[in-house]
Amino acid sequence: MPEHDNSIPPGAQALFRGLAVIDAVAQGDTSLPAIGARIGCTRSTTHRLAAALVQAGYLRSTPNGYLLGARLIELGFKAREQLPLVKLAQPHLERLSQLTQDTIHLGVREGGDVLYIEKLPGTRGLEMRSRVGLRMPLALTGVGKALMLDLDEAAWHELYEEGLARRAGQPGLREQFTPWDEYRVQMREYAAAGSSFDLEENELGVRCVAAPIRDAGGAIVAALSVTGAIPFMPEARLRDLRPEAIACARAISHELGWNQP
Repeated sequence: MPEHDNSIPPGAQALFRGLAVIDAVAQGDTSLPAIGARIGCTRSTTHRLAAALVQAGYLRSTPNGYLLGARLIELGFKAREQLPLVKLAQPHLERLSQLTQDTIHLGVREGGDVLYIEKLPGTRGLEMRSRVGLRMPLALTGVGKALMLDLDEAAWHELYEEGLARRAGQPGLREQFTPWDEYRVQMREYAAAGSSFDLEENELGVRCVAAPIRDAGGAIVAALSVTGAIPFMPEARLRDLRPEAIACARAISHELGWNQP
């Protein structure tokens, strides 16, 4: 946020700057120069903001720079507990987890991202980078693609291009992402089937099948996925798990008031 932003209500500049500092640290900017560059403030202003946030427990000052503080962890858990969708979906996700023994994710859309709001680890000892609170580009994940199923092709293409730009230089990904023409055909098939796949597009060696969750009006408001390593998730098993993922998503949708046409 720039030093002087006329779009911010009078008296709220300091609050918005403080929030911008927290967001900068969350994005990986740990030094005062990096934080200041991110939020558009001078070093002295950035230092005052960071010092106040450290005092309040929202940041920690370490020899290697600033890190998110314990207060944010506490608030994050409280925010998650207040999400009615998580509580409502929990028993359904647990049944799916017991049935498949694979990792189960629940995510919602946040702009061009999927935000993971629940994760039930599988029993196969697989460690993956997903975690509650992680945001990933919609177009690069199975859950994200399930959240995109009702969008038109222009929106698919926009999110696809955004995902490509953001994956550039990231480790642990396939060297070549699915070309747009092939991706578009896949999305058409996913939309017709009511579910989507992730074929190592988000993480090497990891595949998933995902399905959308709808509210009372039929709009997609969340999505879930069943995720596993390739040895446990050949494409034949992905197809076999598709009805289970869809059934779980529909059960949660019915809890939200959706009546299947």
